Parts: sequence; structure tokens; C-alpha cells
Amino acid sequence: MSDENLQPTFQIQRVYLKSLSLEQPNSPSIFLEQASPNIEVAVSTIAEKQDENIFETTVTITVTAKINDKVAFLVEGKQAGIFEVRNIPPAQLDPLLGIGCPNIVYPYLRANIADAITRAGFPPVHLAEINFEVFYQQREQRNVAAV
Repeated sequence: MSDENLQPTFQIQRVYLKSLSLEQPNSPSIFLEQASPNIEVAVSTIAEKQDENIFETTVTITVTAKINDKVAFLVEGKQAGIFEVRNIPPAQLDPLLGIGCPNIVYPYLRANIADAITRAGFPPVHLAEINFEVFYQQREQRNVAAV
């Protein structure tokens, strides 16, 4: 084997919108409400091996907006990326898939969710940046505590 075949490799193969759903159960009457909506955001990530050296990382965001007790809208988006990963030490692979890949995928998902909300007739919701390193560490701590 040449040294080139042993070099660590990380390449984006594709970033794509896996799914996007929008529900407006109280439209059109919700547009007549004067109060500002209460926004709740849920985030999750998952990484799955697809083939030798090929991984898919998916970031899922669910945004729920309520005015009083009525749901104004609910948007769920799943943005995924397919990544080629070769010769990465096992101790670095999980953090790469749980931190690095979501950092690449998330900006696309933010834009898609903001666009869907705006197209639904609501003021745009600009999702904050996410520190996926902290998110990853919290998930690891929960996994250790569960054992």
C-alpha cells in the first residue's frame, strides 16, 4: 500500500433535504391572533454507516409555534449529508460524525426551515447557531449515565 492510501480522508459526497413537513392546524383563524407565538425547538442528530467508508449524518429540527394554546404551525425538517471517511482513528470517528458532520449539514436545514415558515405566511423564524460539540458531549454524558 502506498502512503496515499493511508492518508486520512474526509469528503462531502452530498448534502440533501431528506424530509420536510409543515402543519398549520389552526389556519386561517390563527392569522387573526394578535399575540406573538411561543416558539419551541427540538434538535436531534444521528449517524449511520451506509457502506464501507460511507456514512450518513442526519440533523432533525422540529419547530412548534403556539399562540396561547393553539398551534400556529409545526415544521419538521431532516437534512442529511453523505460523507466519505477513510483512515480516521476510531476514537475520532464518532466525534467527527457527531460534531463535524452536523456542523456542515445544519446551515442548509436552517435555511430550509426558515423558507418553509415564511412560505407558510408566518414571520421568519431564524434558528440560532448550535454548538454541536456541547450537544455531542451532553448526549455522551446521558449515555454514560444510562449504563
